[in-house]
Amino acid sequence: MKTEVLQADHPIALQHATDVLNNGGLVVFPTDTVYGLAALPYNAEYIERLFVVKGRNSTRAIAVLVADIIDLRKVSESPNRVAQRLAERFWPGPLTLIVPRHPSLPDILSPLPTIGVRVPDHPVARALLRKTGPLAVTSANLSGRETASTAREALAQLGGRIHLILDGGTTPGGVASTVVDCTTQELMIVRQGPISIEQMQAVLEE
Repeated sequence: MKTEVLQADHPIALQHATDVLNNGGLVVFPTDTVYGLAALPYNAEYIERLFVVKGRNSTRAIAVLVADIIDLRKVSESPNRVAQRLAERFWPGPLTLIVPRHPSLPDILSPLPTIGVRVPDHPVARALLRKTGPLAVTSANLSGRETASTAREALAQLGGRIHLILDGGTTPGGVASTVVDCTTQELMIVRQGPISIEQMQAVLEE
C-alpha cells in the first residue's frame, strides 16, 4: 500500500479523507496534541485495523474524538453533570473524559462499558470531524514508539500501512491529553497531561 500525503489545506483534502474513512481506510491528521490515526468508530472491522496497524494490544481502549460538545451524546447516552461541566470548560482542548459508552459503539473500542472522548482544539481536526462525525482516534505511531508531532514523523512509522496523511504542520501541543475518569465518585486521573486535577476541581467547585 502506498501512503498518500496531502496538505491539509488542499481544496479536496477533507472530502478525500472523508471518502477514505467511509470506505474503511485509515487516516492520519493533526490535532492540538499529537498526530492522530483515525477510523470510523461504528464498524468493528475498521477498529481492528487500527490495532493491527499500530501493533497495539486489542485490550487497550481507543478514544473517540468529536467536533463539538453537543456531539458528546452521540458517543455517551448518559454523561453526568461532572462530565458536562468539564467539557463546557475545557473543550475544545487537551482533556479526554471517560464516560459511559453509547451502545451503538462496538465493544472492540473498549473492554469496559466506558469510552474516552474529547474535542480537539485544532481547526483541521474539527473541520474533518464535522464532515465525518465521531472518529475513533489513537496516536499516529507504532505501539511503544514516540508519538508524531509532524506528518513526516507519522509517515516514518506508518508509511505503507495506512491510506492517507493530512499534513497540517507541527502540532502545537506535543503532549498527549489528560485523561480523567468521570464515572467514579471522585475524579481519577488515568493519564496526566496538560490539564491538572487541581484545575478540574476548581471548575467543579465554582
